[in-house]
Amino acid sequence: MLATKDPTAVERANLLNMAKLSIKGLIESALSFGRTLDSDYPPLQQFFVVMEHCLKHGLKVRKSFLSYNKTIWGPLELVEKLYPEAEEIGASVRDLPGLKTPLGRARAWLRLALMQKKMADYLRCLIIQRELLSEFYEYHALMMEEEGAVIVGLLVGLNVIDANLCVKGEDLDSQVGVIDFSMYLKNEEEIGNKERNVQIAAILDQKNYVEELNRQLNSTVSSLHSRVDSLEKSNTKLIEELAIAKNNIIKLQEENHQLRSENELILMRTRQHLEVTKVDVETELQTYKHSRQGLDEMYNDARRQLRDESQLRQDVENELSVQVGMKHEMELAMKLLEKDIHEKQDTLIGLRQQLEEVKAINIEMYQKLQGSEDGLKEKNEIIARLEEKTNKITTAMRQLEQSSSLSFTQS
Repeated sequence: MLATKDPTAVERANLLNMAKLSIKGLIESALSFGRTLDSDYPPLQQFFVVMEHCLKHGLKVRKSFLSYNKTIWGPLELVEKLYPEAEEIGASVRDLPGLKTPLGRARAWLRLALMQKKMADYLRCLIIQRELLSEFYEYHALMMEEEGAVIVGLLVGLNVIDANLCVKGEDLDSQVGVIDFSMYLKNEEEIGNKERNVQIAAILDQKNYVEELNRQLNSTVSSLHSRVDSLEKSNTKLIEELAIAKNNIIKLQEENHQLRSENELILMRTRQHLEVTKVDVETELQTYKHSRQGLDEMYNDARRQLRDESQLRQDVENELSVQVGMKHEMELAMKLLEKDIHEKQDTLIGLRQQLEEVKAINIEMYQKLQGSEDGLKEKNEIIARLEEKTNKITTAMRQLEQSSSLSFTQS
């Protein structure tokens, strides 16, 4: 007696086989179709119907206020929390104006996921979280068993398909999802014709590939021939340039040897010139030392004379200060001789001006001490004039003393 199979396991196996046939047929027809798929493509429509049945298998009945219903929008909406990149597709589905039912939103979600080529990634994140799926599915559901993982693995092959589906204008709420088995049931003759057509197409592809490869090889050979010719020409040119370069090197070596000999000759002459210059510099240095010694002696003599003149000036100033003191002491006694005293004071002012001139001459003479012998002669003349002025001042002072003594005696 045959053992009875579990009906849910049979349902999962049937759905898995239908998913395999649907995905395989969609990929083969899309590759032979050779362009972007749209919503009216029959194998694509059947694929969405099969995926809807797979997601509905084992779905728990959820209570609402009006009735009991089954919806696949709940687990699909859960993908946003598990896969952050799915937030955009969820927001797009909720923003579509024509969708009113959760089933319509789920169908729009499947179409957008296919266009993004992310359906396999989204569902893989979902089936890993079995604890969260248990809130929506029974324990024997396809999404809770191994068949769900197999289907997710098959969905990766759909990434080779480019689909452009208009979701906004399509009525997804009221569509009836019925699987058309006639697309997957074919007789042996059709299968044989299809296999022969496939073989012929493969042979033609191989022929085209060989012809294209032969054409590429011919072009490669011709390019290599032209490259060899160009290399030979460039080699000949390089040989000629090498010979020219060798000749240039020989010439440069001869010039280098000549320049070295000239350099040695110039170096020898330079050394001789440096020796002569060194002797001249030493002679000039000795002359400078002697002349500096003579200048130092002249400077010392002039400094000594300046010191003597300064001492003389100091004596004159001291004597003048004594005269001023005497003048203050004699003010009371000389009230009757004010006119005479005023004249004498004017004379003293003149003498002071002469003393200032003497100071200026002394400073000028100090600045000219570093001059030549002509400067010394001028200084001697200046000293003579100073001596004459000093003698005059002394004579005037004596006359003042005499006149003062006479006045004092008369008073």
